[in-house]
Amino acid sequence: MQGRPITSILIANRGEIALRVMASARAMGIRTIAIYAEDDAHLPFVREADEAHSLGDGALKETYLNIEKIVTIAKAAKADAIHPGYGFLSENAAFAEAVVKAGIVFIGPSPEVISLMGDKVRAREAAKKIGVPLVPGYDGPEQDAGKLEKEAQRIGFPLLIKAAAGGGGKGMRIVESIEGFGEACRSAQSEAQAAFGDGRVFLEKYLLRPRHIEVQVFSDSHGNHVHLFERECSIQRRHQKIVEETPSPGVKDKAKLLETAVTIARGISYRGAGTVEFIADESGAFYFLEMNTRLQVEHPVTEMVTGVDLVRWQIIEAGGGKVPLTQGEIRQNGHAIEVRLYAEDPDQGFLPTGGTIRRVGEPAGFGVRFENGYEDGCAVATRYDPMLAKLAAHGATREEAAERLVEALGKTFFSGVKTNRSYLQRILRSKAFLAGDTTTDFVGRHAAQVARREPSDEEMALALAAVLGGKDSWVPGSSHARSPGMTETPWVKLAGFRVA
Repeated sequence: MQGRPITSILIANRGEIALRVMASARAMGIRTIAIYAEDDAHLPFVREADEAHSLGDGALKETYLNIEKIVTIAKAAKADAIHPGYGFLSENAAFAEAVVKAGIVFIGPSPEVISLMGDKVRAREAAKKIGVPLVPGYDGPEQDAGKLEKEAQRIGFPLLIKAAAGGGGKGMRIVESIEGFGEACRSAQSEAQAAFGDGRVFLEKYLLRPRHIEVQVFSDSHGNHVHLFERECSIQRRHQKIVEETPSPGVKDKAKLLETAVTIARGISYRGAGTVEFIADESGAFYFLEMNTRLQVEHPVTEMVTGVDLVRWQIIEAGGGKVPLTQGEIRQNGHAIEVRLYAEDPDQGFLPTGGTIRRVGEPAGFGVRFENGYEDGCAVATRYDPMLAKLAAHGATREEAAERLVEALGKTFFSGVKTNRSYLQRILRSKAFLAGDTTTDFVGRHAAQVARREPSDEEMALALAAVLGGKDSWVPGSSHARSPGMTETPWVKLAGFRVA
């Protein structure tokens, strides 16, 4: 259905990404249509859309994962196109196919390409044919325990067991020795089956202290393929990214990396925004991991250093247009870093938290970007991804971007809900981060360096004085007053007083 003007878009998602898509669509004069589960009816994205339609109540399969219901609503609302955002159905080939069959434009690649790259084994095969380097491993069809154990011994330890049909850390296990392989493999297969309806796994050599590097690519139906440089997303917890930046502080052969990503996009006749993910070892050698056939959570950092609106580009391409800029016209200026603000407790194993947000404190400042899906009085449901917002900062240098982001985090809060805000500040201030020592084992290896510390007597005295003086309590190490109700720092409760 590519090639016709888009005047209305249904966003098949929720929260901050729905608002993000609406912002670009509104700037282009395009009508926006929201869909929402009943427990989301109070969220800002529902109100901000030109029109909104309820998906009803119930489990996710009855709401945001209900393909038939979403397509029916889109047809009734006369939507020209559907933008899937990320997560939910964004990389579901059956959804993309259903959208196209309904005569609606799917803002993304073809169902065939989504299916190809969504199957990690088929994606590896495609990359191998194109000539892209792969991590040594096993991705064959035989899945019996004996065969997998034999291949594991051939590859050597440590190794990774990974789900063939999905990602996001589901069905993934790190195995240190043959003794633990059998149980880890059975566990990974079971988790993969539950998460993706497909229990197949593949094996990869586990690289020690690698970096997770990805390249933003963009393609159109006219044969144009470009990159918008790389991002590093190595700092993760439970295989989920929490800090992303561009440029990477650790890429050694940038030109080759970028060229390889574009080669993959061209080799599979890609269309739209996509991200090619690599793993890089300590020597700088890089290997293809997978391709995400959608917009990424971390796309703001790319937009900040290139000045490109990727959602606008997606809409233009979906309507049959060409990539707006040539490769030579795309420039990378300065450095940008993004952090994900989660409703979780980093000091309790990143345990997800819920509750009602009493007040949202939004940062302001030069080079700061805040994308938030909540407002005062909103409830945070634990059945959804715990990400509340994304916060990014841009600077002329990496150090300047980090400093701005730390300051912006100090002004950001979700009163009433425990978040990882102060944990993120500790990461950004750490010697390891500032030195660019950002490998995928960062969270574990530098746990002591970024651990919460109890305030000193001087800090407690200053904070208590601020409370007794009727002012917002002070945040040690920050140049501004601490906003009320922030529950994630240890000094909000002092001598029987609690900041409310």
